[in-house]
Amino acid sequence: MTETETRTLHDVKQQNGAAVAETSVEDVFDDTYKMKEGPKPPRMLVWRNIILMTVLHLGALYGLVLLPSASVSTVAWTAVCYLISALGVTAGAHRLWSHRSYKASFPLRVFLALGNSMAFQNDIYEWARDHRVHHKYSETDADPHNATRGFFFSHVGWLMVRKHPDVVEKGKKLELSDLKADKVVMFQRRHYKLSVVILCFVVPMMVPWYFWGESLVLAYFVPGLLRYAVMLNATWLVNSAAHLYGNRPYDKSINPRENPFVAFSAIGEGFHNYHHTFPFDYATSEFGVKLNITTAFIDLMCFMGLATDPKSVSKEVIMARVKRTGEGSHKSG
Repeated sequence: MTETETRTLHDVKQQNGAAVAETSVEDVFDDTYKMKEGPKPPRMLVWRNIILMTVLHLGALYGLVLLPSASVSTVAWTAVCYLISALGVTAGAHRLWSHRSYKASFPLRVFLALGNSMAFQNDIYEWARDHRVHHKYSETDADPHNATRGFFFSHVGWLMVRKHPDVVEKGKKLELSDLKADKVVMFQRRHYKLSVVILCFVVPMMVPWYFWGESLVLAYFVPGLLRYAVMLNATWLVNSAAHLYGNRPYDKSINPRENPFVAFSAIGEGFHNYHHTFPFDYATSEFGVKLNITTAFIDLMCFMGLATDPKSVSKEVIMARVKRTGEGSHKSG
């Protein structure tokens, strides 16, 4: 076990409850990894993705032009679709399936899987695998969206080129038995393309048309493409802006930062220095529901009995870590 893994698990062991026994090192930075010396492998463009991303963003711009013509009901529906798809990523693929920071009942897992398909950011299994690689090998050649390669690469460029061989190699070595054992995850993976067509495009478009007579064109471009593109970019900002801009009150030795704008746009995922310091905390922040709709949602699910065992970090452990590795910019709230 590496020094970083030992330090992180030491922080966990100071918590009460079941969090200790179930915390894995799969999402803890591995400081024994060394990047290979010599020339980098050639950059291979994925033209299909480049074309699709270009077309999507052009469609989203047209949706922005149409937005003033949308009815209040359509704007409200767009916001609902944004929230559902965002939760499918933040509360689902990220906090539940990547980090196992809380437990979810079958109905909640189904809801989050549906939201994840509406978000269209790869299926849960692939998303969680790549995210664990990102944490374990952050800012190295084995990181899928290595922020040291610049804002554009970490934001969207990583999807426009073939993965670095180290990303593929390290991803194959991760322990993913928990994902393979989850029937909801594997069902979604088997039926992912169909679920994306229905949930990301057809449902957002058909509901406004059928229920309140919105035009199909506007319904396709606003709650469909515009909502999808904004949600994508909000998620991508976690990989780019939250790794480049902001302060580092918890660990000054790592790149991820605290970024309030990203926290707002990605419904709670912008407290990134905290998250990479304590990846097992279900709230990804020490400030509860502040700029953190996802934490509020998980709290509500726990209150309703649909989620259990949210892992968290005590104030004492946080302050000890702030004093030990922070840069001196910590604020109490």
